[in-house]
Amino acid sequence: MSVDIKRRTTIRNILTGSAVLASGVGLSAFRQELVSGYEPLKGNIHHSVCRWCFNDTPLEQLCAAVKDMGLVGIDLVGPADWPLLKKYNLISTMCNGAEISLTQGWADKQYHAKLIDNYTKHIELVAAAGYTNLICFSGNRNGMDDETGWKNCAEGLKQIMSLAEKKGVTIQMELLNSRVDHKDYMCDRTAWGVELCKRVGSPNFKLLYDIYHMQIDEGDVIRTIRNNHQYIGHYHTAGVPGRHEIDESQELFYPAIMKAIVATGFKQYVAQEFIPAAADKLGSLRKAISICDV
Repeated sequence: MSVDIKRRTTIRNILTGSAVLASGVGLSAFRQELVSGYEPLKGNIHHSVCRWCFNDTPLEQLCAAVKDMGLVGIDLVGPADWPLLKKYNLISTMCNGAEISLTQGWADKQYHAKLIDNYTKHIELVAAAGYTNLICFSGNRNGMDDETGWKNCAEGLKQIMSLAEKKGVTIQMELLNSRVDHKDYMCDRTAWGVELCKRVGSPNFKLLYDIYHMQIDEGDVIRTIRNNHQYIGHYHTAGVPGRHEIDESQELFYPAIMKAIVATGFKQYVAQEFIPAAADKLGSLRKAISICDV
């Protein structure tokens, strides 16, 4: 950047700041922009990012970067790393660590004893840390029909829901596609997950609606969100196909999807879960947040 461009930018910022100060409006937003170097987020979406997508970035570096971007927290961070998040005044927007695996879940009764023990302990940990969300999975079908899967999941989950309700923790089952990434996964359709929510019958059991996964398995994303938003407690993003950046290189138009989410009155978290293909991975994250900040 040339000296002249820097000078013009500085003058523009000073003049803009003077106008803000003179009007007395937006002072906190102006201060945020001065500190971070980025325009402040609108506040309609509570932004987060999934840790595993940036595993090659040291967690402390990621914490500093996402705090600077205005994100509220990081998804899929377990208890061992919560102190580091707290150091940066970030939260674990979706806690994990209680699950056995994506394939061994609540649909199979042989895992219930272990899962109930794990989730009972983790609900206590999540609540003690001041967090509110804990992820879970249906696991694979292994030849099981829908009805058996619903019955098994509901039977197991009901044994932890009273504690979750008491502690203010929401258990969220993720919707994953079974067509490309997770063959044989049972909770692979929104309708299946909604039926499970009805059978569990707790306000503290919700669906983690992964936009990437549901675009692959069922499409019609905006209509599905509008019709089922009361059962959705969290969102994940990624570009389709490929699970990379959510920019013009893929088929979904995220600004419209985010506007539909906001229109439902959603007040929880939207976490970026794309795998960056660009060399500047944090730059890709910054762009994704800008795209989704409607």
